[in-house]
Amino acid sequence: MFKRSILIATTLAPALLVGACSTGTQNRGLESVHQPVVSRTDLVFDASTSGNGLAPGEAQRLAGWMQSLRLGYGDRVAIDDPNPSGNGVRDDVQSQISRYGLLLSDDAPVTGAPVQPGMVRVVVSRMKASVPGCPDFSRVSQPEFESNTSSNQGCSINSNLAAMIANPTDLVRGQPGADVTDPASATKAIDAYRKAPISVGTSQGKSGGSN
Repeated sequence: MFKRSILIATTLAPALLVGACSTGTQNRGLESVHQPVVSRTDLVFDASTSGNGLAPGEAQRLAGWMQSLRLGYGDRVAIDDPNPSGNGVRDDVQSQISRYGLLLSDDAPVTGAPVQPGMVRVVVSRMKASVPGCPDFSRVSQPEFESNTSSNQGCSINSNLAAMIANPTDLVRGQPGADVTDPASATKAIDAYRKAPISVGTSQGKSGGSN
């Protein structure tokens, strides 16, 4: 009986090993299953209005808020004004975001709470790209009996792409191409590299005689 139990265990051992190797992320193709995901966060700032523009002191508060957010390229700024009475508020907000090289968007996203009377809401939409589930070493590379690509396939390049892209929205919908091509813009980076001054470092060493 004891010898028979050993024989059964020896026979089932390879099957158990194969079953253990089949766990983890499955990928029977060459394309990575880990792709960049773009998420959006809406940041709001409610400011008081006075007449056809922002109330006194609100422009300074708005400027400080934008500075704390480190507003920059890729951010989308819009105004939610339930009672638009003119372009004064829009011009005041535009004068603040123009310092960061941005333009006001025409459409404001829907926010959670309604705007109170006599107030205007400035909405900054910020996009972020990330690759969920990376790194992924849930599946062993060898032995592989099901011809799966590595579970970590594409994690490095896609994570670097998500971290380096200036405007994550371009991962969802790319920029439209221009009707004309400007060679000066296409070769701007190469021209800057060639015209950069060459810095030559100096090193001082000590030499001694031998006896």
